[in-house]
Amino acid sequence: MKKIIVTFISALALLFSYSTLSFAKVVGDKIVLGAAVSLTGKYATNGEHTQRGYDLGAKIINEAGGVKVGGKTYQLEIQYYDDESNAAKAAALAQRLIEQDGVEYMLGPYGSGLTIAIAPVTEKFGVPMVEANGASRALFTKGYKYLFAVLNSADQYLNSAVDLMAEKKKNATVAMAFEQDAFSLDVKLGVMDRVKANGMKVVIDDALPKELNDMTATLQKVKALKPDLLIVSGHSKGAMTGVKQITDLKVDVPMIAMTHCDAAAINKNLGGGGDYVLCAAQWHKSLAYKDSFFGSGKDYAKLFESIYKYDPPYQAAESSAALLVYKEAFERANSFDKDKVRDALAQTDMQTFYGPIKFNAAGQNTSKPMVLFQVQDGKNNVVAPVKWAEAKLIYPIPKWSDR
Repeated sequence: MKKIIVTFISALALLFSYSTLSFAKVVGDKIVLGAAVSLTGKYATNGEHTQRGYDLGAKIINEAGGVKVGGKTYQLEIQYYDDESNAAKAAALAQRLIEQDGVEYMLGPYGSGLTIAIAPVTEKFGVPMVEANGASRALFTKGYKYLFAVLNSADQYLNSAVDLMAEKKKNATVAMAFEQDAFSLDVKLGVMDRVKANGMKVVIDDALPKELNDMTATLQKVKALKPDLLIVSGHSKGAMTGVKQITDLKVDVPMIAMTHCDAAAINKNLGGGGDYVLCAAQWHKSLAYKDSFFGSGKDYAKLFESIYKYDPPYQAAESSAALLVYKEAFERANSFDKDKVRDALAQTDMQTFYGPIKFNAAGQNTSKPMVLFQVQDGKNNVVAPVKWAEAKLIYPIPKWSDR
């Protein structure tokens, strides 16, 4: 009898375990999405923006009635782990979410390097991943079928800045400082294409230190060689370090362009030192995109600020947009079968407050352009593309002695 009871209990435990694993994707009236996000480590600032964007997307969708599948209504829920800004840990956590927690729909991490680490895992298990913060071109050359990115690829980020410089001066000289990660190196590829096309000359080509905490060596070269354009790509920490040291050393450059300076809130954190810097952005609140959930970009910004007490950087906006993509795909698939959801994602063609979203065969969003804004009197004003520009480019940047 004891053996029978033990066997029965073991069978129940196994059945319960199987059921939990099999149906963890939908628990009761909740659709569970998984995400490994950088909440600590060098990408923590943008990781927090990413998480808040995801949370706000889920909140608004849930409050608007949730997701309707098979005649029933479901709420979105997100299960997070902190990847500590470590690619190996991100991959391990993605596998944990899928194998142990039973998640069958993933949201991307922050950053290209971590997305590159996770993508083979989600692909291996046939789990769709809608990602909002991995822009490396390498993500779209592997033939992945379950990866979908709502943002533009990295090689497009700072091209507009190079073209703006070319309009202002022929045969301009360029100084560059890039982090040696997948994202920044892709940004560099795009920049170099435009530099060559515009007949410019690169006079400084530096690698940023791994911890992104000192640009003094590069900036001393800039002071000596006096390039026309300085380009920096090192995520939020690199932008913060660059602007702080440019201010401290009083480095004069006619034009400065960076990635991630909006997420770093450079002016707010550095007392106005970020004025006149050009910032590459996936999105800006002044753009005229709208949807039925968030309204306009300004509506989204107002809502985000009311909750989190700061203006949303594009990392947050694109993360919220990823939730809208999932909602629409679930409802078109009218199923929780991950392959049917994957097929619905592949057919996405929608308008959001963040911009149009339509994926090509590689999972890239081919509908949305990049924007470039300039920090002017502490405000982020779009200056390119001209079609959406709300302000004129201030060029050259006033010398420190004249400010």
